Amino acid sequence: MTDGYGNINFWGFSPALDLQQTGLAEMSSKLICSIPDELHILIVGAGDFRHVLMTVARRYRHSKKKLKFYVVESALELYARDILFTMIALEKQENMGLQDKTELFLELYGNALVREQSSQYVERMSHELIHMVTDFDYLEEKLPLFDLSALKYKERDFLEGIFKFWRNKEKQLFDISQCWDLRQRQLLGVRYDSKMNAFDWDYNMALIERGGSIVHLKQYKDWRSNGIAFQIREGTYDVPNRTVASGMVFKHEGERYPRRGYWGDMVVSPYIPFGVETEEKSFFKKQNNMHTKTAEDVSEFNVTALFHELMMKEKYELPKVEEKDGKVEDKSAPQTATLEEITEENEEEEAEEKSEVNKSESEENEDKNESAVPEEKSHEWLPLEDVKVIFLPVACTADLVKKAKYKKLFNVVFFSNSMVHHLKPEVSELFADKCSLILETALFMLQLKAEHVQEFVKKTTGLAEATGCKSLEACDDLQDSYIKFYYER
Repeated sequence: MTDGYGNINFWGFSPALDLQQTGLAEMSSKLICSIPDELHILIVGAGDFRHVLMTVARRYRHSKKKLKFYVVESALELYARDILFTMIALEKQENMGLQDKTELFLELYGNALVREQSSQYVERMSHELIHMVTDFDYLEEKLPLFDLSALKYKERDFLEGIFKFWRNKEKQLFDISQCWDLRQRQLLGVRYDSKMNAFDWDYNMALIERGGSIVHLKQYKDWRSNGIAFQIREGTYDVPNRTVASGMVFKHEGERYPRRGYWGDMVVSPYIPFGVETEEKSFFKKQNNMHTKTAEDVSEFNVTALFHELMMKEKYELPKVEEKDGKVEDKSAPQTATLEEITEENEEEEAEEKSEVNKSESEENEDKNESAVPEEKSHEWLPLEDVKVIFLPVACTADLVKKAKYKKLFNVVFFSNSMVHHLKPEVSELFADKCSLILETALFMLQLKAEHVQEFVKKTTGLAEATGCKSLEACDDLQDSYIKFYYER
């Protein structure tokens, strides 16, 4: 493994999109055509669930439609993470608050090491996930938006094995710190001893130049060093994040050696999907030509807004900040209590504790002959109406063309830069009569030189035109994360 991108994308290399707005609405305006009431969206190689979550969360902004997502990835570990992150997003308010959901999501999404409580959440959900993947009736009852029936039997078995690994509490099974260091040594070679300078070069000569200046240098270098991107909540990050483990088979002298390790991105960073673009432009304010906020702040806001919109179906607004006596006061911030208030509060707590003790003693006396054990409450998630996610077999794009049920089906098609080579001329048979096509550029592939990024845009544009697509709008090779096309049969 000589490059820093790895062979599996645990996160995307471009910002999250609302696929009803980007591409589809623009195509509808250009062609002056209506959008059908049921949308079929094909997502190939996105690396994560960002486009699905963003599109579903913002569907209230558009006319009511049924949404069907068909997801194709390069590895089953990504399907496992997709389901887990959707479970976090759909946690009910009484089970997990908005801030806790955001912290847990980002921590598991982009960190190599997580807090103990985050690891325990993955362990608890693993039991549910094993039940779901082995019993489709249970899946339909708990998370009916997912459909795994298109997967092969061996792929379902592999998914079950992934969840069983997540459930295992033994830390020595996956020493990600050692994996991270070995990958860094192989990637940097003789530059390893001066790795901070190498990280600084990638940041200043590539990331900033391509629109990632909101990413703070210290945070980027910390992530490159230890794999920890998000530390919103103060705590000890020392437990391996088992959701970023994957298997890989190495060949040596004719023998095959399977190894579990971290084979994902070590250059781009997980800040790109949610941390470099936002509707709240105040995050991009500068002082002395330096950003006052960081990509971690932007990611936290974007994910919080996404979860809020998913639950409340309204736009999320930043807490208002007002000026009081010449000082800035944040209404959302906890206020400092006076000594008198603290004393009164302590007295109230003591009274409540005495009341609870007396109550428990009386209940114990009443029930001393009974030994009933309360049943554990079944976990429930927020329902999503008119949304379906169908996981298709790994890297099956060529096979879809051969199946009649997928012909002329998809209204929106997305290809990542790592799987755009699957965009062959015959893929146009999958496009609906009017279809929008979105291709991810190589803008944030930091190990590519600027001329290679421009060459990539030319090649992918050629692939799209070979399928009969036309450009929806001009693309700036060194500024745009996506190229947009439309297809009209």
